[in-house]
Amino acid sequence: MKRSMMIGTLVLSLTATGTVAQGMPFGSEEDVDFAAQIWTYLEESKLAGPGMIRATPYEGTDPHGMMLETFYTTAEIDGHEGDLIVKRNFGPEGVTEDEVLRNPEEHLAAYTVMFRRTAGYDPENADWYWVKYLPDGALDQTPDGVAMAGQVAKGMDEGCIACHQSAGEDMVFTSDHHAD
Repeated sequence: MKRSMMIGTLVLSLTATGTVAQGMPFGSEEDVDFAAQIWTYLEESKLAGPGMIRATPYEGTDPHGMMLETFYTTAEIDGHEGDLIVKRNFGPEGVTEDEVLRNPEEHLAAYTVMFRRTAGYDPENADWYWVKYLPDGALDQTPDGVAMAGQVAKGMDEGCIACHQSAGEDMVFTSDHHAD
């Protein structure tokens, strides 16, 4: 219930003004193209898709999933090497580690990814690019059909950026390894 309330609040925040497609810093053709490059990297690196590397899932929280697998690495995308964080989100609520280990494909709900782009991309948010993929690699979308790729929910009170700002300067909750 709590997860759907948070997602609903984000969706309402993203759509309340009706300006998601006009003027929001995400979901553009450029954002979608860059997300496709990241997805290709994820598949080639076995971080997504058939034969992907597995990790031991751990208990997660909203909005990412009840169980998670997280990978930290660097990647070269579009000629730039940057920090890459890949989080596999598993559900539904109540799913256990054993259930995810037995049948991860059945429980995979989404991939949420952060990639640190070149300096100047979004300096007030540590130059992170945000993207959310469905299990098949398609981009998740807002109810208005805007791709969740780019500076997702920038300037809003809730969403990717607002939440991660509370993690500190590097915007990463689990490690300060990625701080500049």
